[in-house]
Amino acid sequence: MKSFKYIPLSAIFSGFLLSSQLLAQTGMVKGRVYDQKNNEPLPFVNIIIDGKPTVGTTSDEEGNYTLSGIDPGYVRLVASFVGYQRYTTTDFLVTRSHPVFIDIPMNEAAVTLEDVVIKPDAFIRKEESPLSLQTLSIQEIERSPGSNRDISKVVQSLPGVAQTVSFRNDLIVRGGGPGENSFYLDGVEIPNINHFATQGASGGPVGIINTDLIRQVDLYTGSFPAKRGDALSSVMELYQVDGNREKFGGRFSIGSSDIGLTLDGPISKNSSLVFSVRRSYLQLLFTALKLPFLPTYNDYQLKYKINFKNKDQLSLISIGSLDKSKLNTDIKDPDAGQTYILGYLPQYNQWSYTIGLVYTHFRKKGYDNWVVSRSMLDNEEIKYQNNVEVPDSLLLNYKSREIASRIRYENVTELSKWKITYGAGLDFVEYKNQTFQKVFLENQLRTLDYSSYLSFFQWHIQGQVTRNFFKEKLELSLGIRMDANSYATRMTNLLNQFSPRFSASYAFTDKWFLNFNIGRYYQLPPSTSLGFRGNNGNLVNDSLGIKYISSDQVALGIEFLPRRSSRISVEGFYKGYNHYPFSLIDSISMASKGGDYGAVGAEPVTSTSSGRAYGFELLYRDIDLFKFNVILSYTFVRSEFTNAFGDYIPSAWDNRNLFNITVGRKFKYNWEIGAKWRFAGGSPYTPYNLDKSSLVEAWDAQGRGYLDYDKFNTLRLSSFNQLDIRVDKGFYFKKWSLMFYIDVQNILNFQAELPDILVNTQPDGSVIKYTDPEGNERYELRTIPNRTGTILPSIGIMIDI
Repeated sequence: MKSFKYIPLSAIFSGFLLSSQLLAQTGMVKGRVYDQKNNEPLPFVNIIIDGKPTVGTTSDEEGNYTLSGIDPGYVRLVASFVGYQRYTTTDFLVTRSHPVFIDIPMNEAAVTLEDVVIKPDAFIRKEESPLSLQTLSIQEIERSPGSNRDISKVVQSLPGVAQTVSFRNDLIVRGGGPGENSFYLDGVEIPNINHFATQGASGGPVGIINTDLIRQVDLYTGSFPAKRGDALSSVMELYQVDGNREKFGGRFSIGSSDIGLTLDGPISKNSSLVFSVRRSYLQLLFTALKLPFLPTYNDYQLKYKINFKNKDQLSLISIGSLDKSKLNTDIKDPDAGQTYILGYLPQYNQWSYTIGLVYTHFRKKGYDNWVVSRSMLDNEEIKYQNNVEVPDSLLLNYKSREIASRIRYENVTELSKWKITYGAGLDFVEYKNQTFQKVFLENQLRTLDYSSYLSFFQWHIQGQVTRNFFKEKLELSLGIRMDANSYATRMTNLLNQFSPRFSASYAFTDKWFLNFNIGRYYQLPPSTSLGFRGNNGNLVNDSLGIKYISSDQVALGIEFLPRRSSRISVEGFYKGYNHYPFSLIDSISMASKGGDYGAVGAEPVTSTSSGRAYGFELLYRDIDLFKFNVILSYTFVRSEFTNAFGDYIPSAWDNRNLFNITVGRKFKYNWEIGAKWRFAGGSPYTPYNLDKSSLVEAWDAQGRGYLDYDKFNTLRLSSFNQLDIRVDKGFYFKKWSLMFYIDVQNILNFQAELPDILVNTQPDGSVIKYTDPEGNERYELRTIPNRTGTILPSIGIMIDI
């Protein structure tokens, strides 16, 4: 030990680099090449490492291949075969400890080789959605600076997607609200992808999805295929990896907020399992930092897949979470900000799960999909005045549960130049709610006290036809979808929710494309609104005529693909909303709500609000620009919804200018460095109603001030920007691998502006009450500045075996 401390630091560093070179020896990739439409194996397909044509192999008569001699790290495969379109996989990680299994689906070319338009294949293009689709590989998700491997934060770098200054994971796409999105995990619909999810919307502070199980993410910001419904702003498709087919392995990880374990391996000759669990330790950090709330979250995720020869596959998909947040009432001498949060924030208990079976049967010209699933979200909130847990102090006791049992059928058939999809689905929805809440309405304190149980069926049918013309230069796709439900007779007719959509893409050359889409989309309001009852037990919003929200959308774009690795696009869009729920309490569109914690929608609403969101997007993306991976996007967006007078006013998501640039590069010895800079125009906000807020009864009912909705969004915050830096390093040993990263968020220490906080305490912590000339008892209120942002470093460690 005495001699060790005299070793020069330069010698240690040199040995560190040398060991990296010696340990970073070759890995292996195995898999199967098959025809995507019927799962038939494809023999003699050429497979190479992208960028390294000398490292390659061919598939055997059963379509199987083995590719060795691969340097550890993230790589892509390129597969080519006469009569089929060339296929490039997304990035995946190769180590020395065990082979990686990558199956390669290939699509048959519709025309002869000499006639086909050769399209660069590094970026996925889908006939049904030739524009408004972005794809992220696992490397881009894992290595995204400032995101801590959280998919919701990663997609905020894509065009059309905004980041809120509150740093939540609300998915705000093209000016739409956070409740306008839907999510699918290997084809199974999941209600949300965040812990402490806002019921009735989709946001939360931390993502549920474990990236250890993800291989690819597709985000549709428009031009949704007909098989995907109940969304107005985006559809996110998440695809998971399969378990290792030869031996069990796993990953142990420690991140900035949680610790996790992932296991995967074969269960039988034809089946595999991949499974993960995670638990947070944020409550320990928050206690040390004296933050007023202490969150704890847990989650699990699994995929079990079994292959019945080449014609049938069955997958079991499940994901779930358990979240608890309690108040840190042990803080000694809390400051004004801590007192404010402790005064209004309730305690949360939330748990959710989705479990589903996906059965796929392949035919000669296509395949059939059957999806059966069940999802549940249980949400509880409780709040006592001054956090004194006695019955007379109870302000809020909210218990709610949503359950959806679903069955869906999809048929895909390819006939020469035609691709035909059709299907149908049936859901059974249950909603339970028990609410006790004190609210201050119409200048008096009232009590909401009701129980609600609601159940109804909803169903849909859909079909889409796609064909190419003029030697694959022109692709046209026409889709139709219809939705209905048994909640109310006005929504039982499928034709009332007739949802057509049409897409076209024309290739001027093998590098220039003109893309177009037009469509109408429908979404059912959240169950919190459908199941809201008055104290008399009646369904309030049913009597007010609540109905489906509709959105007419059009998008036009030009796409230029200068190289296989690069893409440049310009896309304009317009979204027109009708029948949006309108709050009768606040007299604003519900489109501007959903960006806070708890639940949204449990109030009287009418389907009378209209809205519009429009703008354009610029995107430059290159996965190999002088060895840099670059994503550069700019979005101009306006988002407006009508008020009580029918006038269009800015919504909460009217940022107008969004700019993102993400840059990353690999270096020798398995080092990677990345940087991300984000800019967002100032969000609109609403001033306080000081007259109402100062009333003692009003303040005590919710523990904070009330907004002046007559002046809704008349003010605007300053613009926001943030620079994040990340460094990754990998060590690839013979039987295990070690990877770590250092992530520094907001390295420039930018202080973002938020609306000032209205408090009822004085600088010395005292509370002053007085009686006004009308005899009303009031608090003496004051505002304190509210800025957020600090340099936030974090370290992550991952061990693969």
